[in-house]
Amino acid sequence: MLLGQIDSQNASEFSRMLDVNVNALLNGMQIVLSDMKQRNEGTIINISSIAGRKTFPNHAAYCGTKFAVHAISENVREEVAEYNVRVITVAPGAAETELLGHTSSSEIKAGYEAWKDDMGGVLSADDVANAVIYAYGQPQNVCIREIVIAATKQQP
Repeated sequence: MLLGQIDSQNASEFSRMLDVNVNALLNGMQIVLSDMKQRNEGTIINISSIAGRKTFPNHAAYCGTKFAVHAISENVREEVAEYNVRVITVAPGAAETELLGHTSSSEIKAGYEAWKDDMGGVLSADDVANAVIYAYGQPQNVCIREIVIAATKQQP
């Protein structure tokens, strides 16, 4: 997660976030959708973020890519629902991942770590995986369009 104010971030960080969070999502769906439509069945689960639903300081570029994930996922869901294909968006809150290590500002890192400590911890990868398994495990005629999951004390 490459965090920082727009005027102080390296432009290559924008491209990297767009490639990973948006272009990979589009490419992945494009690869699998025609077969799913032909089979008249399928499920796509896209991982977004709470940052795709609201903004946070020093997250402008990141939030922009995650807002895109939400919009693209919902639009594709509408396009393929008639083919019995589900598109599900999972939007985790703060989670324990290696992504913060990619942020170059030590001040932003320290603030983020303090925020995580103040709320008594964050989601684990297993927490997010359990949400994915739950959504996927529903009958094919049920589409949980979005799951927002966060640590109980996370605000906002």
